[in-house]
Amino acid sequence: MKNSTNTETVSFTVKGQVVIPRKIRREFEIEDGTQAIVQTTPEGILLKPITGKHIRSLRGKYKHLDLMKGLTESRKEDRQRDW
Repeated sequence: MKNSTNTETVSFTVKGQVVIPRKIRREFEIEDGTQAIVQTTPEGILLKPITGKHIRSLRGKYKHLDLMKGLTESRKEDRQRDW
C-alpha cells in the first residue's frame, strides 16, 4: 500500500451505494464481497476495507489478553444467571 493520497470523485446511488474506482480497489486489494468498516470522522466518512492484509496486520495485537480466562468467567456468569 502506498503512503500517498489519491483523491477521486464518486457519486452515491439512491440506495447509498458508491463505486470505488478500479485504481483504488487494486491498490487496497478490494475484491467482490470485501467488507469494510465504516466510520464517521470530523472530516467525513472513512471506509476501511477488511482484506487479508488487514487481518494479518492484527496478528498478535491482542496476545497480551487472557482470552480463555475471560471466556471461562463469562460462561460461569451465564450459568449462574440461568439458575
